[in-house]
Amino acid sequence: MLTSSFAATSAYLLHLVSTCCPEQEILFIDTKYHFKETLTYKDYLTNVYGLNVRNVQAPADKHAYTSANKTWLTDPDGCCAINKVEPLDAHKKRHSIWISGLMDWQSDHRKGLDIFEDRGDIIKFYPLLDISREQREAYYKDHYLPFHPLQAKGYFSIGCNHCTLPGKGRDGRWNNSPKTECGLHL
Repeated sequence: MLTSSFAATSAYLLHLVSTCCPEQEILFIDTKYHFKETLTYKDYLTNVYGLNVRNVQAPADKHAYTSANKTWLTDPDGCCAINKVEPLDAHKKRHSIWISGLMDWQSDHRKGLDIFEDRGDIIKFYPLLDISREQREAYYKDHYLPFHPLQAKGYFSIGCNHCTLPGKGRDGRWNNSPKTECGLHL
């Protein structure tokens, strides 16, 4: 199982996958709260690299609950659980390995991850975990990969539009909150 947020660093892994395994299904968790730039970037990368992308989303009633109650303000963990974690859980049951493009320089939590992690019913595989920022930059340059359009506006970690502000690293995520991860990678 391969997931992608089509965010700031996503083109790296997606480019690799497109060259070695173009038929690989890529799960995109559509929270219905993405920036329009993220959806445009997703469409662009999907078309340019011929990606096999499948949207995953919360049931309409659960998503409507988070919208009506603005749970991102009062219970950001609950909002992420409903719109990200729970929708992916059903897909995890059908796989034994989950591939994700996290890099250890992105956050303190990610620095503590191992390239392979046993998560009970699934092995998480982070093939880019030990790639440095400089190596990432060089790969983008060498392969003419496009950056997410919001990076030009100071967004270096990009999630849902109501929980993301411009900022270095993950500083713009869940602003003024100790939260640094949505729950998918905890």
